[in-house]
Amino acid sequence: AAALLRDDLKYYFMSPCEKYRARRHIPWKMGVQILKIVMITTQLVLFGLNNQLVVSYKEENTMALKNLFIKGYSGVDEDDFSIAVYTQRDVYDSLFYVLDQYSQLGELSVGAISYAEDEDGLLLPLTVCKEYYKRGSLKPSDEAYDIDAQLETRMFFFLTFLIVNFKLPFGASSDEENKDLLTFNLKGINLQTVRSRELPDCYSFYVMITFDNESHSGKVKLYLDIDAESSACRDWKISGTAQKNTHYLLVFDGFVILVCIISTTLCTRSIILAVRLLQRFSQFFQEHFDRKVCEDDQKEFLNGWYVLVIVSDVLTIIGSILKMEIQAKSLTSYDVCSIFLGTSTLLVWVGVIRYLGYFQKYNVLILTMKAAFPKVLRFCCCAGMIYLGYTFCGWIVLGPYHEKFEGLSRVAECLFSLLNGDDMFTTFAQLKDKNILVWLFSRAYLYSFISLFIYMVLSLFIALITDSYETIKKYQSDGFPLTDLQKFLREHKDFPVVDDFSEKDVEPKCSTFCCCKRYDSSPSDLIKL
Repeated sequence: AAALLRDDLKYYFMSPCEKYRARRHIPWKMGVQILKIVMITTQLVLFGLNNQLVVSYKEENTMALKNLFIKGYSGVDEDDFSIAVYTQRDVYDSLFYVLDQYSQLGELSVGAISYAEDEDGLLLPLTVCKEYYKRGSLKPSDEAYDIDAQLETRMFFFLTFLIVNFKLPFGASSDEENKDLLTFNLKGINLQTVRSRELPDCYSFYVMITFDNESHSGKVKLYLDIDAESSACRDWKISGTAQKNTHYLLVFDGFVILVCIISTTLCTRSIILAVRLLQRFSQFFQEHFDRKVCEDDQKEFLNGWYVLVIVSDVLTIIGSILKMEIQAKSLTSYDVCSIFLGTSTLLVWVGVIRYLGYFQKYNVLILTMKAAFPKVLRFCCCAGMIYLGYTFCGWIVLGPYHEKFEGLSRVAECLFSLLNGDDMFTTFAQLKDKNILVWLFSRAYLYSFISLFIYMVLSLFIALITDSYETIKKYQSDGFPLTDLQKFLREHKDFPVVDDFSEKDVEPKCSTFCCCKRYDSSPSDLIKL
């Protein structure tokens, strides 16, 4: 029984090449993984090229519409808004400019874009929504105001032929006016995909132009936002290879799904086999030595690479299904599909390290990461508390005076850049020195953070990884400590025998690499299995 168990364990822990030499067993799993890497990478590249065309189409349309509808737009946004105006006349001119440009869209635009129609073929109107306080009277010179904070909204609907020579009845003074919102729908066709031999998509653009005067600071910000949705064109006809190419891609995606199902089946089978071997090995130890298998030996059976492969297969299957739906024009979730396909490809390529791990010279990275990860994780938890403290402190104190500290996420990103030595002088120089107290605090804040994290925290972080690397290098030259499983597989002389084993009350010893109990035995109690 011991010899049969040993043979099964040895065969299970062999590399694919060793299994082929031992029993002429063809390494199906490795072949499927290699085929899957090629196919998934090809699938990702094809989808990525198409996705780039979609993204560029949306971005270029956004830029074109900003230049068409925003008066005085320079081509570059000011912070997060397109442009700002400062006089009432400029506000009215910009508002009427949008209406005038919209009425002449067909004569102005050079793109494949037009007015949107409803299901009955009627043009959808342009909507002007004015939001203002119910009552507002301000007298800054007298330091007096009379405001009814209740907001009221007025809606105006226009068709293109009603906009010409129209005077908008504002009905609210600048003191009361809070926000103007213009919305309209446009239709477009993305002809770029024809170049990649795919069917073009039809797009619906929901355009929103906002005149933001909520702060009443004398600066009215203009925003232009676009929500683009793609769909299958209702009436289309195309000649050439575009339609055939779409069918070929659908067949290819179906084949990728089939390969992933085979890969998942093989890996699940290996996990089940490993669990059964662990049960046999644990039962063997319990029956003959009256002790449990140590935790490190149990981890040898629970192969995390198989779990990684299964997760990547599931993500690939979901992403492939979404990709097929997109190509069939049933879905438009390009971003969701990109996340699934991108993550699955990442995990597939990370899984290649498993096969490099069979070679000792290439196994250092895996062993170092495995040994250093628990210590690094604990260290990061402690350092993270200090990092969060600096993040909150920087946001509340420096946020009003420095653009890099305006939000919590921006503060965290800025501090992470400083931690890596990036953009230090710019961070110091951009702080407004109008408030001398805040300026002095910022210097103490930045100098203390940089000194603490670069010279101490980061150095200790690197030292933990270096220490694990040196330990692994030493074990590779002098030999790793043997666990019970390794002794059993190597028929080690220190391994307790099955037949002549007798229980003794001895003091158990703990091993660094194995948390199970070990017993001292005299030479007379040990024989080679």
